[in-house]
Formats: sequence, structure tokens, C-alpha cells
Amino acid sequence: MRNLLSSRPFPLYGWVALCALVTAQVLLLAGIEVVRYWFFPLAWWPYILIVDGLVYHRKGSSLLKHHPREFLLLLPWSVCFWLIFELFNVVLNNWHYVMVPESMLQRWVGYAVCYATVLPGLFETMELLDAYGLFKKSRLRPLSGSTRWYVPFVITGLVFLVLPLVWPQFFFPLVWGIFIFLLEPLTHRFGLRSLMREWQQGSLRTFYLLLTAGAICGLLWEFWNYWALTKWVYTVPHVGWLKIFEMPILGFFGFPPFAVACYVMMSTVSLLRPGRSWQDPSKPVTRSRPGLAMLVGLAVVTFCLFAFHQIDVHTVATWRP
Repeated sequence: MRNLLSSRPFPLYGWVALCALVTAQVLLLAGIEVVRYWFFPLAWWPYILIVDGLVYHRKGSSLLKHHPREFLLLLPWSVCFWLIFELFNVVLNNWHYVMVPESMLQRWVGYAVCYATVLPGLFETMELLDAYGLFKKSRLRPLSGSTRWYVPFVITGLVFLVLPLVWPQFFFPLVWGIFIFLLEPLTHRFGLRSLMREWQQGSLRTFYLLLTAGAICGLLWEFWNYWALTKWVYTVPHVGWLKIFEMPILGFFGFPPFAVACYVMMSTVSLLRPGRSWQDPSKPVTRSRPGLAMLVGLAVVTFCLFAFHQIDVHTVATWRP
């Protein structure tokens, strides 16, 4: 019978992160102001390290321990991807930030540090669920190998894009599905990590893992946000009357598809790296394109600075010295 316990010890950075998370919780309860202002990143970064340590303990390898470059590459894309949804929120007006620092440097660094946790949090949680064999035996009837679904997917993605912008009061939940439908045909067409290709092989395990990871991270996002002083609050129309923490109950249904969208978006980024991704860290890079990397990096930084300014103008509700 397979031994359920890994022979790998839980790594030192995992223990340090666990101590940091416990310390942050204690200081929060003690009312230490600086911790209450910065509690969200003080909780999330230790969580990411703890989960990575558990993945290593279970599997004998992990993203941070064995492929730190791939882990670090997730961080700027994490900021960039989340900021796309922040720009949608300028129109949707679904959430606002309170008690945000008046200092622009402190504020923008805070944005980057917090938003950089999104992809690592989701994907490390997904890896942990995978390490414990969740949905390992799930099978379903393979989807046809046809690509006739490309056009309906793109049309659906465009509908999901347009409706929330035209009628945000009614169609705001659709934003979480936009990139699933727009980009999945692209990842499938170019042989990248594709959920639809996995379905064609008779499995949707990655899809199930992502949905579960999104639900877990969503609950933790809302739980840790609730206790912080600098945080987000919701102004969601129609469904904001009953909440768990700051989030209307129905809003929790947005986290699972958000995780799927992040996965498909990150898979699409592999087009810039000859198919290599955070899940294929050992795949050789066949050619170097430093000019393209510099251009993409400049575009990402420019976009992030623009989006930071839009958050300051449209999404911050209250400030603190």
C-alpha cells in the first residue's frame, strides 16, 4: 500500500512562514496598528510559502524550491492579470478600497505586493490539492477531437465582454468568464496547456482542481481581508444584502471561474515562451528572444502603472496618512 506520508521533511521556509502567519494573527488580535493596515499581505505570503512547503513535503518537489524562476515569473503576471479586472471594476463599480495610504510610493508598492499573491496563491493551492490526489480517479466521456467549438467559445467570450460594459448593473458576473472563452481556443490551437484538450482525453481533473482552489482561496481572501484595516468593501448591486465577511454570499461563486480564467490566461502567456509554462518548467527553450521579453516587460510595467492610477482615481474610497 502506498505510503501516505512523504519522506521529504517539511522545509525550513515553511516553518518560518507558519511562525510568521501565527505571529501576524496574534499581533492583529492585539490591535497592533501597522499589522492591521498590512494584514492582508502579512497573511497571504506566509500562506503561499506554507502551501509550497506542503507540496514539497508531499511530492518531493515544488515550484518555489525547485523552479524559483518560474515562481518569480508568476508575480508580475499576477499583478497584470488582476489589474485587468480592476479596470473592469472602473465600469462595474463592484468594490472599493478603504484606508489606503496617501503616500503614492507606499500605496503603489502595496498594490503590487498584494496583487502578486493572486496567481501563486491559486496555483500553489491547486498543486497541493493535486499532491493529495484530489479528483485523481475522475473520468468522463472524452469530448470529440473536433475544433468546431472554437467559434461558439469566441462568440460567448465577446458576449461576456460586451454585456457587463453595456449593462453593468445586471451582467457584472460575466467578467469572470470572459478570458476562459476567448483564450481557451487559442491555447488549444497552439498546443499549449488546454482544459478542452484534457476533456478530449477523457478528464477534467485540472478544471475541477482549479474550481476547488478558487473556492478555497476566495474564502481565505475574504476571511483575511475582513480583519484588515486597509481592505476592500463591496458595492455589488442586487445581491449585497447578505454577506459572509465583506463578500455577498452569491459573490463567492465568482472565485472558482476566476481561478479557471487565471489558468487559461497564464497558459496563453506560454506563447511568448515557446510553450514553456509554470507547469512545464523543465521544457527547454528552443530560442532566445530578449527583444521580445524587453518589449513585453515594458508593456506590462506601463499597463500596471496606468491601472494603479485608475485605482487611485476611481476605486479608492478613503485614505489614511
